[in-house]
Amino acid sequence: MYRHFVIFLKIPENSTLQTVDFSKLLCYIKIVIIRIEVMQPMALSFFGGVHPKGYKELSCEVPILPFCPKTVSIAMSQHIGRPCTPLVKIGDRVSVGQKIGDGEGLCVPVHASVSGTVIAVELRPTPSGTDGMCVVIESDGRDTLCPDIHKRESIAELTGEELTAIIREAGITGMGGAGFPTNVKISSGLGKVDTVIVNGAECEPYITSDDRLMREAPEKIAGGIRIIQKILQPERTAVGIEKNKAKAIAAMQAALPGDVELLPLRVRYPQGAEKQLIQTVTGRCVPPGGLPAAVGCAVFNVATCAAIYDAVYEGMPLVRRAVTVTGRAIARPSNFSVPIGTLYSDLIEAAGGFSSEPYKILCGGPMMGIAQHTLACGTIKGNNALTCFSQADNHEVEVPHCIRCGKCLDVCPMHLMPLQLQRARQKGDLAALEKGNVMDCIECGSCAYNCPAGIHLVQSFRTAKKMLRDAKAKEAVK
Repeated sequence: MYRHFVIFLKIPENSTLQTVDFSKLLCYIKIVIIRIEVMQPMALSFFGGVHPKGYKELSCEVPILPFCPKTVSIAMSQHIGRPCTPLVKIGDRVSVGQKIGDGEGLCVPVHASVSGTVIAVELRPTPSGTDGMCVVIESDGRDTLCPDIHKRESIAELTGEELTAIIREAGITGMGGAGFPTNVKISSGLGKVDTVIVNGAECEPYITSDDRLMREAPEKIAGGIRIIQKILQPERTAVGIEKNKAKAIAAMQAALPGDVELLPLRVRYPQGAEKQLIQTVTGRCVPPGGLPAAVGCAVFNVATCAAIYDAVYEGMPLVRRAVTVTGRAIARPSNFSVPIGTLYSDLIEAAGGFSSEPYKILCGGPMMGIAQHTLACGTIKGNNALTCFSQADNHEVEVPHCIRCGKCLDVCPMHLMPLQLQRARQKGDLAALEKGNVMDCIECGSCAYNCPAGIHLVQSFRTAKKMLRDAKAKEAVK
């Protein structure tokens, strides 16, 4: 249903159209519309967003299949914070769940995802596009468990602090893509969080790993939610799932306890972005530069909840995850349960190989994924998909040129001014970038998707953020 807004603007008598700051005028109009929309939350829950074609039919009906590679390359840096220091050397025998890397500060350990022999501890390609320290293990095919792994029948006697410590030792990070250490998120929310939100939106096109997980293991997700509730003691717990996942909604509804709400969400990207999901569920807006705890919320991905259940009840660290291998360049789009560190080349082979010459391969989905220059990378904890495009998906513009149509403004869910940020980045104007709040960009790709000129806006803003971080680092040294 469409609604029309008429906004009357009074221009001072001593002004002309030439003296009006139209960038500020556009921001004002957006704010007025947002305030009107907030009064009708059922119609539009957050500003902006796009409706790309889903392509989820390629893999959504394929069950999660177990996959056992011959070799894994496990990165020591898989989360926001300090990279781990390797705890093993070449020739060491390791077992599944054995800690092979750890560190201090903002750091969580990594564990062996297969049993076998360490054949290398060296710099290897990682999904970030850079080389990083990796532990390479040759599997013996036995998947022998580490003797330290023990199941728990009950957690009634465990305190919140003990449960948080277990989550930390299991190496659990946000599995929706951000990669923030889960124990730190929980600890920072103690006494501040009244609402826990579980993210099952999976709004990005092509990706179906969370959809399949909710269908196939809803009890684990529900068990993980119970653990989070025990630690944070929230007043409200809600699970948000987009309406296009009817089977996942039904499975989760049957598994969830009565005090957990299940909210079918409108299908719109980026519905699953943390700040947008908070606004959808609670109506609260996280302030610029703020964290969800600032508005009393904590958000956890459904895969993270399942990993918490495995850690607490099964004693199993985060050593496997569900990954979607999809795209029109893939012969058999599939969902796999893979050991962390599984090589992309092995995953593609397991999905039947390439059906045609790939145009681009992404770690993640088409909106926020990172283009890969090699298939020698290993999967990481936050890696939910490998998307392979064919030449039919190539929509590159040879010389993109901004026509100032303003379509990027219409869809930015963070209320930024992408065209002005793009100009500031081109000029190297750090002051304008900071004033324009480029650090608030969530890199969702809505602006780039809606840009008729095909400008690489997300890459531009990633570069702009690095420029600002580098400048601040130099100032700190002085």
